[in-house]
Amino acid sequence: MIAPDTDMFSRPFGVDKLLEIRTSRMKKMAGIEVLSGIDKTLCPGPMKIDKLGLEGDEHDLTFHGGPDKAILGYCSSHYRDWQAAFPERTGQFVPGGFGENFVTAAMNERNVCIGDIISVGPEVLLQVSLPRQPCFKLNHRFSLKNFAPLTYQTSRTGWYYRVIREGTVDVGDEIKLVERKWPKWTIERIQEYLHRNTTNLAMNEELSQIEALGEESRGQFRNRVAKAQRKKRDEAAWKDFQIISRKMETPKIVSLTLKAVIPDPEADEFPLGAHARLKLPNGLIRSYSVVSSGKDDDGNEGNVFELGIALDDESRGGSRYLHESVKVGDIMQVGRITADVAFGGSASMHVLITGGIGITAFLALIEVYEAINFAFHLHYAVRSAEHIPFRDRLEPLKKHMTIYDKSKGERMDIQNIVKTMPWNSHLYVCGPTRMMEAAKEAADENCIPPGEVHYEAFAADISGDPFEAEVVNKGNKLVKVGEDESLLDALRREFGDFPSSCEVGNCGTCKITLKSGSVDHRGVALLPEEKETAMLACVSRGLGKIAIEI
Repeated sequence: MIAPDTDMFSRPFGVDKLLEIRTSRMKKMAGIEVLSGIDKTLCPGPMKIDKLGLEGDEHDLTFHGGPDKAILGYCSSHYRDWQAAFPERTGQFVPGGFGENFVTAAMNERNVCIGDIISVGPEVLLQVSLPRQPCFKLNHRFSLKNFAPLTYQTSRTGWYYRVIREGTVDVGDEIKLVERKWPKWTIERIQEYLHRNTTNLAMNEELSQIEALGEESRGQFRNRVAKAQRKKRDEAAWKDFQIISRKMETPKIVSLTLKAVIPDPEADEFPLGAHARLKLPNGLIRSYSVVSSGKDDDGNEGNVFELGIALDDESRGGSRYLHESVKVGDIMQVGRITADVAFGGSASMHVLITGGIGITAFLALIEVYEAINFAFHLHYAVRSAEHIPFRDRLEPLKKHMTIYDKSKGERMDIQNIVKTMPWNSHLYVCGPTRMMEAAKEAADENCIPPGEVHYEAFAADISGDPFEAEVVNKGNKLVKVGEDESLLDALRREFGDFPSSCEVGNCGTCKITLKSGSVDHRGVALLPEEKETAMLACVSRGLGKIAIEI
């Protein structure tokens, strides 16, 4: 039932009533190969509760269930607001729609605080443990793209309980506030710093100290604090890594595993889609995709990682040096580890198109998607079977893959792949220039918004006519850029090390301000509206003289 109109949102919570109890078994979601326990049905009579929740209630344990997420509560009055916002979905915005176990009338995100201890009926004692952090399953359930973020933007997510005292509950039971230890930390206020104001260090520190806050959220705040503290160190410093293994994955792709010479116990875990910058002994600086990372012998993250590097027939010294000169035991200098692949957490389906060495950009990503039960499919074009790298890691994913073997005359139809993607899909593309162009054309023709596609080039043409760049915030210094060098190279020559990551126009790390002049924009990191006032130093070129700010 939907609760009657009240002013409960501004009224302190003291007593409420349990309107409905709901449970579910795991079921396949419509249209995708994903199991979920979100489709909960009414329970007719008294229900037992133990430390893991209601008897017979099942969860996808990747993100749900466990002691901190034993019971999900939701305010039934929210459904009226959702019906008003989405009248075409009125029949879906009804109690149980959010997959809640407890349907209540007065309790809501503005009057429920983290750590609240409540009694339910004469036996059960619960504690508010977490704000809910909705995922793509809500988008899919209501057939509304990007609906999940709207729930925390409007503070209508629901909240979780942990079980303090087990027992039996029934519809109509009184819910009573027994103890409130953190009265200023309502669910809504926690969401403010969890999702909207994420850089407030003082609030992150305070929230990381609340012992009643479940680890999912508390860990996020703790990690933010640690990351902010690490930023105080010199991130531009190059660190020595030793090559501890070398393996030819294919005739043209070598795998190199590197380990920190001096381990850093406070190093960050590598992000998905990471790039590592290498300073080669021949003086070149190159960026390569990280295909895996792990812990060192002492269990420290961020001190061991693996690269996959293809030999470029037109190599200017980077890939050729790593293929022909590097051996196990050599020391390499490694700079900033960055990433530009967005985690498509709002998508119901993830479609990946790649060719050859392009698999390195997404390999770690799809392994994580498999581990957390996301729906995805990889379309992978190769010259022949012998040109498939990292076979041992791809083998467990084969049910999610289609391989196109050029030697067998197999051809990837990018236009059809994009046209037939399931609803609410996120598209990822990494491959040679022709593949990238075909994917962009297909995405444009099928009206895929920029936020639902990620392009990851692994090569870039930086050449062109010479030009000059006046750096207005560096004494108007005039930097000359040759026909075979990038603006990024020229800026490094004049001013020393300069921030970058992928160096092929994917990530935007090297974005600089354009003050005046015309630019031949290359790469994919800038939105159309940004191109009037910015450019990518790694790939874009000035047409004649330009003025920039760095």
